[in-house]
Amino acid sequence: MMPVAPIRRLIGLALPPRCAGCGLPVAEDHRFCAVCWAGLRFLGPPWCAACNRPFAFDRGETAVCAACMAEPPRHAGVRAAVAYGPVARDLALRLKYGGRIAFAETMARQMLRQLPKKIDLLVPVPLHRWRLWSRGFNQAALIADAVARLSGVRHDRDVLVRRRRTILLRGLGGRQRATAVAGAFAVGVPDRVRGRTIALVDDVYTSGATADACTRTLLRAGAHSVTILCWARVLSSTADD
Repeated sequence: MMPVAPIRRLIGLALPPRCAGCGLPVAEDHRFCAVCWAGLRFLGPPWCAACNRPFAFDRGETAVCAACMAEPPRHAGVRAAVAYGPVARDLALRLKYGGRIAFAETMARQMLRQLPKKIDLLVPVPLHRWRLWSRGFNQAALIADAVARLSGVRHDRDVLVRRRRTILLRGLGGRQRATAVAGAFAVGVPDRVRGRTIALVDDVYTSGATADACTRTLLRAGAHSVTILCWARVLSSTADD
């Protein structure tokens, strides 16, 4: 019987790891080629102390953006690995609609550095059962699975449920999105979130309407805090950039 190592080398020659962005051969799975890596904008400080929106320059650890000054968020921050752009978008779309489920781990590996140490429970943004049935999987749950496996933080994919179908939010304004998801979520067993510091996991953070609705539901059920953990964040062009 041939040893495992030579078999793996043969497989690697026949089916080499591919860049998650463009498909070019790379050294290891879940890696990017130099061009795609350069096309990702990794997020981190300096940023808003309330929502983690990046600043163009350091304003101090306690600085808050104009939007959060006007309306403080319910969540404890939006921890996104990268800014939404061509490479980040393609990865999210190929996972969500192309069934490339291995990309969930690719995203999770980059999201790990944004996972706060205080988090003790991962909760994915849920799909309605009909959408889950038609798609076959919940991309947020797959990402949360990978984050849990890599970090050791507990994952509960069933505690937060989407109790009614909502219209597709793509193309809607902020207020329309908020109206569409109002009352759409519920916590089945409050004891499973009560007192927990939660990371709400999703693929892309756009207007925040869905995340806000989920956060409100989790806090009402007794969660101590909710941080949004996602792969990519849409950043509009404002003075806070």
